Amino acid sequence: MQPLGNLTAPVITRKVGRHCLSCGAEIATRRKYYCSVECRQKLRRYLAISTGLLQTLNARYATFFFSDVLLVLDLLPYDREAVFSFIQPRSARRTPAEDFFRMSTRLGNHWWAEKERTRKHYLASRHLLKMARRKEDDLGSLRPREELRPTMLGGSLVQLKLHREDLNSPELHRIIKSAFRRQALRHHPDRGGSSAMFQKLHAAYEQILEWAENPTFTTSRGFPDRWFYDGRTNRWVQPKPLTVRR
Repeated sequence: MQPLGNLTAPVITRKVGRHCLSCGAEIATRRKYYCSVECRQKLRRYLAISTGLLQTLNARYATFFFSDVLLVLDLLPYDREAVFSFIQPRSARRTPAEDFFRMSTRLGNHWWAEKERTRKHYLASRHLLKMARRKEDDLGSLRPREELRPTMLGGSLVQLKLHREDLNSPELHRIIKSAFRRQALRHHPDRGGSSAMFQKLHAAYEQILEWAENPTFTTSRGFPDRWFYDGRTNRWVQPKPLTVRR
């Protein structure tokens, strides 16, 4: 069998959010990553199955992505100073998710065959990595981008029609109060609005004001154009747009 690493890595030129990241089909809106929930779940299942192989290869990080003609599984082992790329041509009759499943299954079968032959786990893993395209000068490509996201504000921002970008403004208090006034004029019971809705707006207003006095963040890691695997959690993270917050 021809080593997967002998193929040339693809150049990803499509715009993020314009094609389904599971089946590759074109989608209408930039805000969607998948043509359907079922399509995303299918890829997620296939990626979850591959975590056993990635653990076996001692992967610190890994990513999966594809172009119109190729799909790529990149991984960075804990004990290596190089990125290993497993590259496979896209098939005409299968989705990228299905091609990924076939590729990871084939790699797993190769590992087991070598393990049975040598009776050594490390020799089987070494054999599999030799099938990959080794890139010693590309370590940064698998180091995930990080975003600091405000904690516990998603619903409150929606209630007041605010954006996360607003939280970086030096005039945040004024923005919060103006947003609350706008929504209160629409939903106040004295103006025909719902009492329950007004109470939700007021709760959101108080929560965001409290956050503005003592901002807290959680760290989100990943890539905007590919699935990301973190060996510490043994989980895949779906692509998402990231903007670093300070």
